[in-house]
Amino acid sequence: MTLGKFLVRRILQGVFVIWGVITIMFGLRAVSPGDPANLMLAEGATQALVEQVREEEGLNEPIYVQYFDYLQGMVVGDFGYSWQSNREVEAMVIERIPATIELAVAATIVAIVIAIPLGVISATRRNQPSDYGATLFSLLGISTPNFWLGLMLILILGVWAGLFPTGRRPVGFGPAVLTLAQTGSPSDIFTWLKYIALPAITLGTYFTALITRLTRSGMVDELGKPYVTASQAKGLPAVLVRYKHVLRNTMIPILTVLGLQIGTLMGGAVITETVFNWPGLGLRLIDALDARDWPLMQGIVVFIAIAFVSINIVVDALYAYLNPQVSDE
Repeated sequence: MTLGKFLVRRILQGVFVIWGVITIMFGLRAVSPGDPANLMLAEGATQALVEQVREEEGLNEPIYVQYFDYLQGMVVGDFGYSWQSNREVEAMVIERIPATIELAVAATIVAIVIAIPLGVISATRRNQPSDYGATLFSLLGISTPNFWLGLMLILILGVWAGLFPTGRRPVGFGPAVLTLAQTGSPSDIFTWLKYIALPAITLGTYFTALITRLTRSGMVDELGKPYVTASQAKGLPAVLVRYKHVLRNTMIPILTVLGLQIGTLMGGAVITETVFNWPGLGLRLIDALDARDWPLMQGIVVFIAIAFVSINIVVDALYAYLNPQVSDE
């Protein structure tokens, strides 16, 4: 199978997954208790006004008609209007995307910077204290709930030590960079870094532990292969063999997991954003849940699904490019 056919197949599978998410979310709204028309209106609205809203929103139509109308809107990018704020859902989603991407990317950077060197050290010093320490760190990182870790970081580093702020960030990455470009002052960049540090560590801890274990297992497997022994017999420096050849071959599965986890981080940021009051999609989703604002909830979940599927397709393409045997499967 050529790379082009492989990508077409992956894209069709992705479209099917997104359609499934849209269908499930619509079904949940259909079976949820409460009258959507009442949720759109203020408390105490007259029955005549409720009936008018039902008529205008098509809520009197059969459920399959409502479903196809909703699906048609999704296809053309019309996610509807928020019941609470009466704003376009796509606008409310788009304005929160940068903050969520900032957090996901920062958590990924934290994970890569810590995990890969730690995994290499653990693999090259097996059954030594550093290996045991890395294994213990991985176990704790995978086992620790994000919300508990976030609260502990706020309490210890934010409240007790006073090293990091605990409120909502005053500036985003984009405006901070713009300020630096216009005035040459990095103060906003430093402010942004201080506010994103704890959320990024919290969100990236599980990811760090996962990549550490994956790097270690991949390195151990590669170090036992004949080409490593041959390279050492030729007198090549151990550091060169370890980082240029062994780590390079280990990076293919790591690359796959990195791509998958970036999508997971965007969805998993809900808890972290709530704990740190981070103004991203996760916090907006919690607000929508509290208000039972179904159009906004559906829009956010569908966007996260689209982002996750798109990232998976890109990772699959890179994986197939680096290892052509994948596209033949």
